[in-house]
Amino acid sequence: MDFKEGEVLYVNKPFGWTSFKVVGRVRGKISKAFHIKKIKVGHAGTLDPLATGVMILCTGKATKRIESFQYQTKEYVATLKLGATTPSFDMEHEEDATYPTAHITRELIDEVIPRFTGEIWQVPPVYSAVKIDGIRAYDYARKGQEIALKPKLLVIDEIEVLDFSMPVLKIRVVCSKGTYIRALARDIGAALQSGAYLTALERTRVGDKRLEDCWQVDDLLEFLDKEAQENAVG
Repeated sequence: MDFKEGEVLYVNKPFGWTSFKVVGRVRGKISKAFHIKKIKVGHAGTLDPLATGVMILCTGKATKRIESFQYQTKEYVATLKLGATTPSFDMEHEEDATYPTAHITRELIDEVIPRFTGEIWQVPPVYSAVKIDGIRAYDYARKGQEIALKPKLLVIDEIEVLDFSMPVLKIRVVCSKGTYIRALARDIGAALQSGAYLTALERTRVGDKRLEDCWQVDDLLEFLDKEAQENAVG
C-alpha cells in the first residue's frame, strides 16, 4: 500500500468516537508503522459521536477525492423516540420536553413520512458544525446563545419505515450530502404533532460501499501493523 500516493480506506466508525478521533488513530498508526513523518489523512463526511457506520478515509494524494465521495448518496438506519425532544435532537442531551403520543398510529406515520421525500428545506440543528460568522453553531449553543440558522435545500430519495412500536420508530433513509438525520427526526416529530429525537443512527452505505465492505477500526490498525512488518521484511 502506498499511503503517500493515496489509499482509500472504508471503516465502521465506533459508537462514541468522533470522526476526528478515527482519522487521528489511523493517521498515527500509518505514521508510526510505516515511518512516515507527515501523512495527510482526511474523511469524506462527518458522523456524530453517537452514530456508527460507514466512514471513508483518504490518505495522501487520495485526499483530493474527498469531495467526490462527499457527494455520493448515503443510506442510514435511524431509530427515533417519539413523544419527547432534546436540545441536540439526539441522546447527547437529556430530554427537555415531552409531548402527547396517544394520537400517533401506524396510519398517521404512513401518511406523514412520504412528505419528507424529494427536495425538502431543512434547518440544521443548533448543535452542529454549521458556521455563522466563522463560528460553529454548537459553540453558540453551548454558551446558551440563540442563533437563527438558514434552511438548506436537500434531497431525500427514500424513507422506509422498518419498525414501529410506540414510542420507537425505526426508519431507513437514503439522502444527499448535507442531510442532518437529527433534524429529520425533529421535523418528523413536529409533523406528527408531537416530538421526536434520535436514539441510534447507523450509516449503512455511502455510494456503493456498505457496512460489510468496512474495516472495524481495531482490525484495520492490526492490518496496518502487519503490512508494515511484511514490508520491512521484504
